[in-house]
Amino acid sequence: MSVRKRNWTTPNGERKTAWQVDYRDQNGKRRSKQFRTKKEADEYADRARTEVRQGVHTHDRDSITVKDAAKLRIAAAEAEDLERSTIKRYKELHRLYIVATFGGTKLSALTKVQIENYRDELLRTVSRAMTLKIIREFSAILNNGLRIGALVGQNVARGVKIPDDARGKEEIEPPSRTDLKKMIGAASDDERPLILTAILTGLRSSELRGLRWKDVDFDAATISVRQRADQWGVIGPPKSKSGRRTIPIPGELVRELKRWKLRSPPSAAGLAFPSSTGTPLRHNNLVRRMYNPLQLRAGLTELKLGEDGEPIIDGKGNLVLTGRYGFHELRHAAASAWIASKVDLKRLQVWIGHKSIALTLNTYGHLLKDAELDAQLATDASRDLFA
Repeated sequence: MSVRKRNWTTPNGERKTAWQVDYRDQNGKRRSKQFRTKKEADEYADRARTEVRQGVHTHDRDSITVKDAAKLRIAAAEAEDLERSTIKRYKELHRLYIVATFGGTKLSALTKVQIENYRDELLRTVSRAMTLKIIREFSAILNNGLRIGALVGQNVARGVKIPDDARGKEEIEPPSRTDLKKMIGAASDDERPLILTAILTGLRSSELRGLRWKDVDFDAATISVRQRADQWGVIGPPKSKSGRRTIPIPGELVRELKRWKLRSPPSAAGLAFPSSTGTPLRHNNLVRRMYNPLQLRAGLTELKLGEDGEPIIDGKGNLVLTGRYGFHELRHAAASAWIASKVDLKRLQVWIGHKSIALTLNTYGHLLKDAELDAQLATDASRDLFA
């Protein structure tokens, strides 16, 4: 590998100077690349030398831009028949962050230092959770390039870590039992079955909206999750193996669902909670037309804030109110009730549909505290010292 100065004269008589790197790649093919300064040429030569030695070098001529690689990533996701909502999320991450910043950059020109610096910039401007999603998707774009071959020799985003900030992590605070009772009390006859099912089973919105009557076993008093409805109401399988599960339900819910089955809207798909036309409910409609109005009737309200963080005021000068709890918090209500009932950790993990006990502990570990038991254990551990 050599770095040499190159001088030449353009057709209009202008003298030009550049620094050229000449080398052979890992396949023995002769390569060259020009730079404006010797420093840039030396830096490239050092990097290319290391990549050739590792067998991961890709010349710019054989690579494509991040923008084109992102399109290939979406094409691969569509070919794999991933969910519409998943592909939509990928496209948003590409458009707003990855392509917006690196769109014209060749994959071969990316360096780990660039990705590390980009991560640091993201941590200053968006949440850690969003930073993690962006870097993971950037890595997925590069992995797809590696899979296709010849587009990039290595994934420089792999191994870029997003440090966990335990100090800034907010602990989940489920709705109080008092507020849950208010919600149940304010629910109409047609709203109560769904609300009770959410509170008592911990099913996600998508799982509730995809629940079929044949997945409700009245005799065994269980509900099984075998499918889900995405945000557009498209039915599909659970996202993961752990999503498929069977949850026990109390007798009160069995009786409520039996009554509801007699008067629920007919559904060709046999859905337990269909729309008025029998199709799968959409999440936005569920929240906007039923869940939030229900909370307003129950007096469980808070000010609705705009994008600037300021309270929204309607055309009559009144403050706009919204529901106090997100729908997902009913899932936390179920988990906290199981914990309070001393359900063992493995059952909790399975019933809530987590892929690992570690995820369950990270989510609900702070609710597992038992002050009375802790005090008893401390007393037992020191009893012999004071006998």
